[in-house]
Amino acid sequence: MSDIRALIVDDEPLARRGIRQLLAREPDVTVVGEARDGREALRALKTLQPTLVFLDVQMPEMDGFSVLRAHGAERLPLVIFVTAHDEFAVRAFDAHAIDYVVKPLREARFADAVERARQRLRSDDAVAMSRQLADFLAGVGRRAAGPSANTRIIVPTSSGQLVLDAAEIDWIEADDYYAAIHARGRRHLIRESLASLAARLDSTRFVRVHRGAIVSLDRVRALRTQATGETVAVLRDGTRVPVSRRRREQLAAALRSSAR
Repeated sequence: MSDIRALIVDDEPLARRGIRQLLAREPDVTVVGEARDGREALRALKTLQPTLVFLDVQMPEMDGFSVLRAHGAERLPLVIFVTAHDEFAVRAFDAHAIDYVVKPLREARFADAVERARQRLRSDDAVAMSRQLADFLAGVGRRAAGPSANTRIIVPTSSGQLVLDAAEIDWIEADDYYAAIHARGRRHLIRESLASLAARLDSTRFVRVHRGAIVSLDRVRALRTQATGETVAVLRDGTRVPVSRRRREQLAAALRSSAR
């Protein structure tokens, strides 16, 4: 069997290093490249032509699902998703027989995933693999197009997990590789991109007002223009969230619609 050409896509350097070290134990796997974000991943998929991709689900700006949709499922190599704590993703992967590994990576589970990939590549059933991936992405798209009003977000804590209902969220801000969810009078960090969170939340209740912020329409008390010319959304608790010029009209329209 010829070498498996592997591409590692993850925004965390330590995660990429960990995957590379585990793959070093597989004699028929050659790591042909690494990508730090979605855009690099798209370029690498085109130029390196890997046969196997380890793809992080949650990355800033462009998550793993967006990478697949942009590239096209019919042209994709075999994919093993890498996920931290996305409960939906794990259920969906299982339902579609899509392989995944969960961070922190466990050696035995990782080796099993590689062996399954090896067997599937030997079977040369590319059509079936592409169909499974296309069906999976269609499900993700339906979920993004029609999120539930009862969306819940799982926040990892030192003692376990905290479940936040969408109705409890005031606003969300980008914080480096994390998103900071302001809810219940506290600030909760979750490793997920704003784009991913926006897709999960009801667009009739939550609006992205800036590349680094999402607000709950129910919490917006006023939309004001500062002396500097900057527009801010003033929330019920007095928090002022900057609103970009190109999103101001979108927010104003959403507020008018929600008031009807």
